[in-house]
Amino acid sequence: MVNVMSEFELDSHAPKGPLQDRWKQHKYNSRVVSPANRKKYTVIVVGTGLAGASASASLGEMGFNVKTFCFQDSPRRAHSIAAQGGINAAKNYQNDGDSVWRLFYDTIKGGDFRARESNVFRLAELSTAIIDQAVAQGVPFAREYSGYLANRSFGGAQVSRTFYARGQTGQQLLLGAYQAMSRQIAEGTITHQSRCEMQELIMDGDRAVGIITRDLVTGELESHIADCVVLCTGGYSNAFYLSTNAKGCNTSAIWRAHKKGALFANPCFTQIHPTCIPQHGELQSKLTLMSESLRNDGRVWAPKNKADCDKRPEDIPEQDRDYFLERMYPSFGNLVPRDIASRAVKLICDEGRGVGFEIEGKKLGVYLDFAQAIKKQGFDAVEEKYGNLFEMYQRITAENPYETPMRIYPAVHYTMGGLWVDYNLMTTIDGLFAGGEANFSDHGANRLGASALMQGLADGYFILPTTVADFLAKHKPVKAENYSMQIDEAMSSAKSRIDSLMNAPEPSVTPDEFHRQLGQILWHACGMARTKSSLEKAINEIQTLREQFWRKVKISGSEGGLNQTLERAGRVADFFELTELMCIDALDREESCGCHAREEHLTEEGEAKRNDMDYSYVAAWQYSGDISHPTLYREYLHFDFVRPSIRNYQ
Repeated sequence: MVNVMSEFELDSHAPKGPLQDRWKQHKYNSRVVSPANRKKYTVIVVGTGLAGASASASLGEMGFNVKTFCFQDSPRRAHSIAAQGGINAAKNYQNDGDSVWRLFYDTIKGGDFRARESNVFRLAELSTAIIDQAVAQGVPFAREYSGYLANRSFGGAQVSRTFYARGQTGQQLLLGAYQAMSRQIAEGTITHQSRCEMQELIMDGDRAVGIITRDLVTGELESHIADCVVLCTGGYSNAFYLSTNAKGCNTSAIWRAHKKGALFANPCFTQIHPTCIPQHGELQSKLTLMSESLRNDGRVWAPKNKADCDKRPEDIPEQDRDYFLERMYPSFGNLVPRDIASRAVKLICDEGRGVGFEIEGKKLGVYLDFAQAIKKQGFDAVEEKYGNLFEMYQRITAENPYETPMRIYPAVHYTMGGLWVDYNLMTTIDGLFAGGEANFSDHGANRLGASALMQGLADGYFILPTTVADFLAKHKPVKAENYSMQIDEAMSSAKSRIDSLMNAPEPSVTPDEFHRQLGQILWHACGMARTKSSLEKAINEIQTLREQFWRKVKISGSEGGLNQTLERAGRVADFFELTELMCIDALDREESCGCHAREEHLTEEGEAKRNDMDYSYVAAWQYSGDISHPTLYREYLHFDFVRPSIRNYQ
């Protein structure tokens, strides 16, 4: 099933020397393009969420010609807007011992020692500049009475380093990046196109020189040539169908790049967020995240006795409540990392002590209780911190969380896997970069809360402007008229794919129904728990269902105009291929680490049991021409400044 190319060692191009000097030295060694020559170069940026908007604004400000694309009706609709709880930065405003080194270590440890030291330290180092950038843009972070920016705690850390704007941090940061991008649109350095989806990558040999897009309103296919392409298209959690992601989130851009030669790294590392509103019914199509910040003041518990699970929580006395995270992990309590908390919640529900709605014969939910916080801090203080989150919960569930504990259960939230990139954020395709959640670079096997916004903005504001400029300085500007043959080839591929979707031999099943079936297979086999037998079974089921998809998918309407069913079908087709790779990757990794919980490799307490001797590497997969037989390359991880150890949050 797997072709292993162990003799080839991926070069991350990470600089050497003292960790704290590597990024500074790397920037110094990077080439630059003179201001007069920058307007001669064109950069395509696909995706305009936090990473894409900040990268576009920065490159435009530098004087490059930037062409941006998003499939939403506005960059303001990017899924970055849904991030709630905050963004990490090692400012140490609370004077509680935080530092760049502590943020670096917490992030490496939180990822179960499956990320590069150089990338993670750079992320921690840049975190402080991100806050300064956002404040200068007018992002309304919460403040103390004194006027200083406020901080709160998040999972996996024992210091307060998370900056926030109530429960709307992603929205406010995205508006900051969007206004910077809008300024460059007005200046003429950025040309933006909304309602437009990437269909293919245009290749000139081994180099990316542009993209094919489809106008989602007219259906027209267009070609765009540039000196380099940057993909900032987010993650692929929607492969599971039920997730906290917006329904439009997809893998298509990075998957099309993968099939052109970009390696896909750690696809099985999918983060399950513990604090989500539980599923209400079998036909539900979307789950809602409740910010991890709620675990600062909310206490997670479940009934000690199964007989109490049907009672109202207010009727269960204190002595009959199991505050299981505080019991199992006394040092971190309710603020253990997401993978740890999620497995603990699953364990409780598997024991039959879950509460709320019954899904597939099991109650899937535990309580998140704010009664004690309201009693100690007062109603007004809790409302000030979490009011909009409580309001959202009440609108969805018709329950008042000020009076009745919230019900929560883990759900698919974020993907640590993505396109393999080196220290410059370049993929294995020359001239193709990937930023934010579209790459694998910084989080290892598990992402700590409030780190996604940090990575997206670090990549966009500070890293890509340096590394893209370094790449462009080594090449002469391209001329579109020289690539007609390459454009025709990519255009033909895009048209052929659309024709196949529109003309299935036995059209009878909607793309959404196929997606729902695929998501159920993936969740049960490659969700919170994985086993060899379940993964092998899932691979066979995915292959069978994929064959049915191409034979029976039904798409109404035509390809020549607005057709959202065609859009969804194209994305589901890519999910069918990606999910098989996710299961192959999970099957190949015979260990448990972070979010990857192989039941054969867990301790008696249900904790992950890593195998550093055999699996301390990034698994980077190459498309071999056969989806079911990818080629595996390994980037071995070396730790010179931290020592991998058992993740102990007790």
